[in-house]
Amino acid sequence: MTTMQDLEKDIQALHERNKKVDLDKKWETSLTRRLLLMFFTYVAIGLYLNAIAIADPWLNAIVPTIGFYLSTLTLPFFRKMWERYIKK
Repeated sequence: MTTMQDLEKDIQALHERNKKVDLDKKWETSLTRRLLLMFFTYVAIGLYLNAIAIADPWLNAIVPTIGFYLSTLTLPFFRKMWERYIKK
């Protein structure tokens, strides 16, 4: 039989898990995360374009970086559509 102490431990564990999940959700949608991803995308593409000797690699790296950022802005919209159809 489950004791009150066991139930309290289980509830505490659920609260801790919920805090972690909430923090993960905040991180996934944070501006900081998006800016870091944009920075790393820009640097990686800039280095690649530089390595294959494309003219103005750092200027040309801006286009895919902005494309990535715009794609992150549309994801919440498509997620809501997906959730609406999945729930049916």
